[in-house]
Amino acid sequence: MMSPAGRLPLRFSTQTLLLQLGVVLLVVLLSGAVHAWLTFERLGREAENQALTLARTVASDPSVRANVQAISRQAGTPPPAELKAGPLMAVAEGARTRTGALFVVITDETGLRLAHPDADRLGERVSTDPSEALAGREVTTRNTGTLGPSAGAKVPVFAPDAASGAGAGSGSRTVVGEVSVGYSTESIGQSLARDIVPIVLTAAGSLAAGVLASFLLRRRLQRLTLGLEPEEIGALVHDQVAVLEGVDEGVVGISADGRISVFNAGAQRLLGQPDLAGQLWQDAPLPARLKSLTLPDAREGEAVELVAGEQVLVASARKALHRREDLGWVVMLRDRTELQHLTRQLDAVGTMSTALRAQRHEFANQLHTIAGFMSIGQHQQARAYLERLAATGPLKFPVDQAELLQDPYLQAFIGAKGVEADERGVSLRIGPETLVRGQVTEPQDVTTVLGNLIDNAVNAAVAGSAAERWVELELLDSEGDDGGGTLHVVVADSGDGLPDGGNPEAVFAEGFTTATGNGVRGPGRAGGGQGLGLALARQLARRRGGDVTVLEPGNVGGPGAVFMATLPGTTTAAAARKE
Repeated sequence: MMSPAGRLPLRFSTQTLLLQLGVVLLVVLLSGAVHAWLTFERLGREAENQALTLARTVASDPSVRANVQAISRQAGTPPPAELKAGPLMAVAEGARTRTGALFVVITDETGLRLAHPDADRLGERVSTDPSEALAGREVTTRNTGTLGPSAGAKVPVFAPDAASGAGAGSGSRTVVGEVSVGYSTESIGQSLARDIVPIVLTAAGSLAAGVLASFLLRRRLQRLTLGLEPEEIGALVHDQVAVLEGVDEGVVGISADGRISVFNAGAQRLLGQPDLAGQLWQDAPLPARLKSLTLPDAREGEAVELVAGEQVLVASARKALHRREDLGWVVMLRDRTELQHLTRQLDAVGTMSTALRAQRHEFANQLHTIAGFMSIGQHQQARAYLERLAATGPLKFPVDQAELLQDPYLQAFIGAKGVEADERGVSLRIGPETLVRGQVTEPQDVTTVLGNLIDNAVNAAVAGSAAERWVELELLDSEGDDGGGTLHVVVADSGDGLPDGGNPEAVFAEGFTTATGNGVRGPGRAGGGQGLGLALARQLARRRGGDVTVLEPGNVGGPGAVFMATLPGTTTAAAARKE
């Protein structure tokens, strides 16, 4: 915004710098002036005390007192020539010469000069008021006389017959004159000039230090505010509050020093944590996979999936830069739980649709066969073909011992999975111990857990080195105390088992998958939607009070790993089904 004069206004940091410089300059000037004034006053007092000491010395000289008394008793004042050659002039000039005083003046009781540096002034009245001294009181003065400005003192001269001279008590003292001594204030100025050098140097040093500190403070202010004006900072704060608190996504800001600077309400909700602002990012109680997004070798902007609490999250991290300055990281979190559940449901629906399409194709072939028999008049053969179809029932899924399944949902779902497995060269079979007397009441949870286990087993079988590829599935249900049923699932395969003997718990970590590039179980590809199946299945089972565990890690060459899942409350009791 342009000022009325057409010039850009000064930036806040510049205004602050100028204000600081003005304050520093003012303080230095005031301090220097006060210091100089105090020094001048000190030198003036020292000159007054020195003049007072010299005046007392001259006034207490017996010869001075006697000569002044003798002159005071005369009817008039001696002529200047006589005074110039007299003893008072000699004493006064001797004292002035020895001490460097501006003047040493001796007067009689009326204030007429009896000794003066300027002989032409002898016999004249002094230019400054001598009444205080002639009244018997010592005074210090700063006056401007015939010889110029001076700091001096006036001391009375007592008659020789006084009790004890200058310092005697009152009562027997007779003032016969006074002695005035003065030191030029020019000499005081010269002394001040000698002392003013340290003052000036100190003031200059203070000013330089203040200027340097102001520039350093300005630079720090610019660095802390990123060169933004106060109005811009205020606007950013309002925008930040509006954006961070107005979105459902989680936002986590990590400063350049590794501390959490922003942890909005969305992040608290998705991660199940309180506000962690101020804590070190690496020490915060957050998933390790989330922290790995900000490692130096992490690829910026790459999205990964992770499980936090009961939710599946998609997280990504980006560097925060401002004018090439590294401000840290910004981590974005999005909830994908519902989408994950819908994906599993769609997978199940797609699998069943594939099986239904196969049934439809086979049924069409059967109808064409019957139509062919009828068209050629082979009614007996058509009747026999129909009898065979009625005996064998509808199209059977490629699942060995599928007749052990009584629940229609399990029949359809496992049969569809059998079709998929058969297309990949894997035989899906039902174990002989399978017995499900109840009916599935939570198909979504059963689909998620059972589908994950079967898909992982099929992948392992395909990647395995065994000649025969198979997946065996056993299902049992049991009645609970609350009348509900618990479904127990055991899944085995012909694969090569868990990698390197496998840590059974490692397979449930986020990122572990059986769908890597070489088909071997191991760390999954970040951001590919893989590596979450087992972790999600275990979390779902535990949320219902069950679990998903590894019974056997398996061996290279087969048989492979054996997984077991327990899903309480997913089936009805057998008695309820009979009713």
